[in-house]
Amino acid sequence: QDQERGPMMIESDRELSAMVQELWDNDVNRLVPGKDYRISLQGKAGDSAAANDDNNDGAGSPLFTFVDENIFKKETFLAFISLLDNYESDTGEPEIVTPEEVAENHKFLDSIIKTQTMKIAHKYLVEKHLSPADETQFKEQLYRIWFELYARRGSSRPDSSGFEHVFVGETRGRRTVIGFHNWIQLYLQEKLGHIDYKGYSVTANSPQPDENKHILALQFSWKNGIKPKGSIFIGVSPEFEFALYTLCFLTSPNERVRFQFSFYHVEIVCHHYNQKHIGTTYPVLLKRNRPDTF
Repeated sequence: QDQERGPMMIESDRELSAMVQELWDNDVNRLVPGKDYRISLQGKAGDSAAANDDNNDGAGSPLFTFVDENIFKKETFLAFISLLDNYESDTGEPEIVTPEEVAENHKFLDSIIKTQTMKIAHKYLVEKHLSPADETQFKEQLYRIWFELYARRGSSRPDSSGFEHVFVGETRGRRTVIGFHNWIQLYLQEKLGHIDYKGYSVTANSPQPDENKHILALQFSWKNGIKPKGSIFIGVSPEFEFALYTLCFLTSPNERVRFQFSFYHVEIVCHHYNQKHIGTTYPVLLKRNRPDTF
């Protein structure tokens, strides 16, 4: 299938790479590794999918050794963090959305729409006729994509949303962690003692992880469940992830999108739910570019 679409695909990737590079260059709230935060990779995680299998644990210490929490006082971080405790993690448990929570969702969208990163993404989506030019209507579109509830597999009641799955994390059958692709939630939950970092994940083809780079594949347990292999951006702002994932969802829903920016050659996995909502989305680091190649 890819071969049939060859030249077209390469062209759109080039365009998307330039777009993502622009988002990256304008992400003024991104943290600096080693200065604003430090992580400790330690060892490689084992292959077991049991949450309490000690033989599997390649890391005796937490992932985060330091984060400058003053950063969390910035408007978009503050608004983002206020959303993290609004969710019931078990799939199958219906989500009750209070008027206060709806207001917090809107406040978050208001805060990110003002950022340069989100403005760039919006302009591009309007040019591609994928989003309305009117800011209020664009916000409604973002709300539908990310915050409207739907019933995840095996549930009869609305128990999930794109935002909850990707940024907060969910548990299935109390044993398996699904979603949970955000570093801020990971840091805060680790600080509370709910996360046990098990080590980094590498495959035969993936690059070795680097504590000073912004993408990491890892294994961890959360509460009583295990995330055998997760992949996250680290140290980026909420608006960067929101802009990037929205861009990928609207330009190529239910596909794997590949592009290059900064040091990274990345695939964004993006699945939709009923064409209308984000099911899941996360980054996979394919390889790191040498600084002189891009």
